[in-house]
Amino acid sequence: LLYVSLNQRCESFNLKIPPTLEHVGLLSGICLIVGTMIGSGIFISPKSVLLYSGAVGPCLLIWAACGVLATLGALCYAELGTMITKSGAEYFYFMEAFGPLVAYLYSWTTVMVLKPSSFAIITLSFAEYASTPFYAGCTPPPLVTKCLSAAAIFLIVGINCLSVKLASYVQNFFTAAKLVIILVIVGAGIVLLAQGNTENFSNSFDGASPSFGAIGLAFYNGLWAYDGWNQLNFITEELKDPYRNLPLAIIIGIPLVSVCYVLVNVSYFTVMTTTELLQSQAVAVTFGDRVLYPVAWMIPLFVVFSTFGSANGRHIFSACQTVLAYVAAREGHIVKIISYIDVKRYTPSPALIFNGIIAIFYIIPADINTLINYFSFAQWAFYGLAALSLIVMRFTRKDLHRPLKVPIVLPVIVVLISCYLVIAPIIDKPELEYLYCTIFMFSGLILYYPFVYRKVEWGRKLMRPITMHLQLLMEAGPPEKIE
Repeated sequence: LLYVSLNQRCESFNLKIPPTLEHVGLLSGICLIVGTMIGSGIFISPKSVLLYSGAVGPCLLIWAACGVLATLGALCYAELGTMITKSGAEYFYFMEAFGPLVAYLYSWTTVMVLKPSSFAIITLSFAEYASTPFYAGCTPPPLVTKCLSAAAIFLIVGINCLSVKLASYVQNFFTAAKLVIILVIVGAGIVLLAQGNTENFSNSFDGASPSFGAIGLAFYNGLWAYDGWNQLNFITEELKDPYRNLPLAIIIGIPLVSVCYVLVNVSYFTVMTTTELLQSQAVAVTFGDRVLYPVAWMIPLFVVFSTFGSANGRHIFSACQTVLAYVAAREGHIVKIISYIDVKRYTPSPALIFNGIIAIFYIIPADINTLINYFSFAQWAFYGLAALSLIVMRFTRKDLHRPLKVPIVLPVIVVLISCYLVIAPIIDKPELEYLYCTIFMFSGLILYYPFVYRKVEWGRKLMRPITMHLQLLMEAGPPEKIE
């Protein structure tokens, strides 16, 4: 499915890509949502969600509430995606509603913050689970996990630069692996519940008194596991009967993921107390050691498969979003080389390499929790803006055709919750990563005024030889000129 999506995007640039399936049906759309969302989050977020929520009951409620919020956001995106069908998703939503400045800040933040930081989070998760079995009873050294994470980034970038088809084959294998491990954990949890392991669910709200900001941080970590709910918008043109299948895929797919996530957490609590779960270095590994002792090795192995597959999938979607790089470069909002395509392999290697390099810079100083907070803060600022753009265009662009029209209360709810998620953690417990993220997001304005708004000539003269040498080095060219 991911290969089909990239294939269709490349065809929109008249690239010579081998023909594949031309349409994605309802079942395939549901599978795409489920396959994209289920990844590293369910293996790394449970501990943080429990830490910030304070008890089993609030923890499970937050996991379910995250699913509801993701569904509401996806329905808002469904209206936006069928109303504005230009490839580029949020970029054009912001362009239509707020003008080029907000669209520029979105493209800047996506390229410099959102995509590389999410890539770094998943590869760090991969590294933690890959190294934990070799350090029984203690935490793997940070140097080991960071080196493993960097190695995973190099490998995934290499695979995706060599062949989109190879990347899709790798993705298919690892997607199957992560679904297997989810089913194993849920199945074992159901058996344990049937056997009466329900001690942790008695008085499950006792001792819970999370602060205003702690709830926001719990949502940050829970919503990280749900991230990917908006990806179906990138293949709206490939959906069969999108006006019917897009909302149906959302209404079925996201609640299905939500049920899986709640059941996985219930399974964890059948064998671990809250204290034991918080002390665990790798929650799924601890679960496997206690429940599947003869074959406990399969848990870390399949979690490694899952996290690697999730990282590869995110990187493939970064490739699909080369369309964003293309349209942003066409508007002069980012350097053009990032939007170029390998002339031999038809892979967006400049964007992939750039994404990998920035991701490596993120893994050097940061840990997973810091990166999740950093990522979620920026991501939900733009999710809220996307919902706000839907409200704005209800009044400013009444002429636009709306095949799907959600009740206006849905985007209002998403905007309000997004504001809470962005503001609450800062008010309750100010951390430097929020300040750094804000400064970094708005630092793009330093480049916007001279190079985008004023279009100074010396900037183009400076970039021309750099672009030419990078083109020669990577054998890449503008998509529309590749014959």
